[in-house]
Amino acid sequence: MATNKSIPPLVQDDVHKPRPYPASQWGDFFLNYKPCTPQQYQSMEGTAEIKNEEVRQIIIDTARCSDLPQKLELIHTLQRIGIDYHYGKEIDELLCDIYDGNIELLDLRTASLQFYLLREHGYRVSSDVFSKFIDKNGNIESTDATSLLGLYNAAYLRTHGEKILDVAIISTKKILKSIVNHLDPTIAEEVRHSLETPLFRGTHRVETKRYISAYEKNSTRNETIIEFAKLDYNLVQGLYCDELKDLTVWWNGFDIETHITWARNRMVEIHFWMMGVLFEPHYSYPRIVLTKLFTLVSVFDDFYDNYSTTEESNMFTKAINRWDEHAVEQAPAYMRSFYKGTIASINQIEEELKLQKNKHAELVKKLFIDAANCYHAEVKWRDQKYVPANLEEHLKISAPSTICMQIPNIAFILMGDVTSSETIQWAWAYPPIIKAVCIIARVMNDIVSHEREQASQHMVSTVQTCMNENGCTVEEANEKLKEVVEQAWMDICEGCIQPTVHPLVVLSRVANLARVTDFLYKHDDGYTLGYSVKGTLDSVYVHPMDV
Repeated sequence: MATNKSIPPLVQDDVHKPRPYPASQWGDFFLNYKPCTPQQYQSMEGTAEIKNEEVRQIIIDTARCSDLPQKLELIHTLQRIGIDYHYGKEIDELLCDIYDGNIELLDLRTASLQFYLLREHGYRVSSDVFSKFIDKNGNIESTDATSLLGLYNAAYLRTHGEKILDVAIISTKKILKSIVNHLDPTIAEEVRHSLETPLFRGTHRVETKRYISAYEKNSTRNETIIEFAKLDYNLVQGLYCDELKDLTVWWNGFDIETHITWARNRMVEIHFWMMGVLFEPHYSYPRIVLTKLFTLVSVFDDFYDNYSTTEESNMFTKAINRWDEHAVEQAPAYMRSFYKGTIASINQIEEELKLQKNKHAELVKKLFIDAANCYHAEVKWRDQKYVPANLEEHLKISAPSTICMQIPNIAFILMGDVTSSETIQWAWAYPPIIKAVCIIARVMNDIVSHEREQASQHMVSTVQTCMNENGCTVEEANEKLKEVVEQAWMDICEGCIQPTVHPLVVLSRVANLARVTDFLYKHDDGYTLGYSVKGTLDSVYVHPMDV
């Protein structure tokens, strides 16, 4: 598919002067696209079932041995190659045994990988294990690139106050940058990729596709693991395409290209975003529902932020809060069809959840209405020409409107019985881990879109607020804001360390949301400018692995 950067014509008048957005990159592509034939899928399913059990036996055999590095490398490989979700119980048992073992006599490479895996899985392990490898001046007693890379990635699971990990990041980053051009091409590629995005922050399916290709070049690769990983990747990719076909049919019913030309048409990008949160095949229904909800929310965002007058936003917000088809007359005329379609879609989702005996079904609608109210609040601040006094004040009012509070909340609800009522209540109260992902989204979005959005009538961004507060340039403000992002990641890491009241399978969804948000806003506003991430989405959805 060719990349389309064209901007469709906008009907403007004296009242409505929206910013133009690039057209959808996808259109009806997924209505007729399937990466493989039905016969190929049938064959792959049969082979994958066999390979799945063969990999399970590899895990069982490895668990019986006393070779710690071998155990760690196996878990690490299964995670990076994207098939670990098949073996949650076996991996948990392995890690439990490893956690109870002796860590005093480990080399840097093994110590780093053990720390990384244990902390990633919520174990409360001390970063003091690295004190024997890093002296008081920050010098590291190793010149091995793989060991240094392992320490670099492990250090990004730091929490507040872990000075030794702060030092480790600075030192390893400096060394790795200085040697990367002199390394073997395979390790050099790993180093460059991690310097761009530390391993813990990678988006799952993007990293899976990349690592399958990298692992295939490894002389010590396990052929059974690589074969199963490829088959599994293709089967899951096919499921994603089935979801996108159904979603395209649903979204075409809103006829956005005709009636709401001022809004971003980004249903496929939303699916990618939600897939980043819940990627596993057994979460297909939650992924579809999340995509529907936040495709609708995206139109809300553009209505409030890019198109509506103050009066129209007031009218629409009142109608949404009434949540009644009879309230459609309160909505602006050009939003009435969309309003009715939104009410019908979400009412249907609520009924489906009730049929599934989901005890939190009614909260989905409440969270959706809350999203509209968050956007409406920003309109009022904009109209009042409200200028926050400092960054902290700005984030208190702007972070919630990223909708990164609603995404994990609704994901938790859709995950079913794994989520308790206590977890739902906790998440609704805007705890530090959810506040952190909202801050990451707000700040990273502002950094990449500041110049474009400030050219129009818009609430001042965190970038402008930081400049005003510190009397600094855009570049200096961006550096300060990147440190705010780092602090938020520490909150996420801290929030996932057990014991907590809430299971890691739930908490990890917040980290997943931060990961996919990091990807989309790494260099540009990848959501608004869909063509900037088109190549990655092609890789994830369109191009299967050779098997």
